[in-house]
Amino acid sequence: MHVPIRRRQLLGGAASVLAMQALNLHARTPDDAAAAWPRSSQVPGGIARLSLGPGAQRPQALAEGVPLLVLGDPIEWTALVGIPLSAVPGERRIEVRSASAAAARQVAYTVSPKKYSEQRLKVAPRTVDLSPADQARYERERTHLASVMATFTEAAALPASLQMQVPVPGRRSSSFGLRRIFNGQARNPHSGMDIAAATGTPVVAPLPGKVIDTGDYFFNGNTVWLDHGGGLLSMYCHLSAIDAQPGAQLRAGERLGEVGATGRVTGPHLHWSVMLNRAMVDPALFIEA
Repeated sequence: MHVPIRRRQLLGGAASVLAMQALNLHARTPDDAAAAWPRSSQVPGGIARLSLGPGAQRPQALAEGVPLLVLGDPIEWTALVGIPLSAVPGERRIEVRSASAAAARQVAYTVSPKKYSEQRLKVAPRTVDLSPADQARYERERTHLASVMATFTEAAALPASLQMQVPVPGRRSSSFGLRRIFNGQARNPHSGMDIAAATGTPVVAPLPGKVIDTGDYFFNGNTVWLDHGGGLLSMYCHLSAIDAQPGAQLRAGERLGEVGATGRVTGPHLHWSVMLNRAMVDPALFIEA
């Protein structure tokens, strides 16, 4: 069928507009970035979201040799970098490798300083000044937990958003990063979020995950670890009961245990930690404020 030149031009122009509109559906805007989960916070204990640009295949990213979680699609890939609480403010770099590039490239980002508050707690003296037997137990557990924290499983498909649901309802009784002083003695900063709740309150998985470790630990009491894929792990401590076994695949919202007061505690609560590329990061970055 013959189509007049003027009509063909109009039809072609309309097709171009529709194509541009389709592309715009995938464009990354400031509002999209603001709504991304987890939220970016380039401070010690925070998370850096680093754009790796487009690519036909998911690139590999590493921070000091440790693999990173990479999310996105061929239009844009994003590396999530967990920043250790011990990180010194200043410039840091990750390494990016892709099938389309002959050599790895570097992506730089800056860690800004952050001052965390201080918390003083009174606990049982034996949990601060450890006996030789308790010290030996702690060291055995530390070695075992180091292997748990090194878990990295390739995830075939990860959601674009990693927003988490809070694992237990209750008042936040202690926030991430607090400089903790037990019985007058300084100890490591608080590496999680404490949520006060009554003993027996159900604790649920905030995202789908696989149970990779359970146990009764000297400081953490009854504990469950979940692997969410790509080096994203979470830990639930001081439980009165453990309702999930290693190897179990949990759905988001599925029960894994109950709030308790086991281990080194001042009362019943849940200690919830989130780990990204072996660095403990602030769980608040994954949830609604």
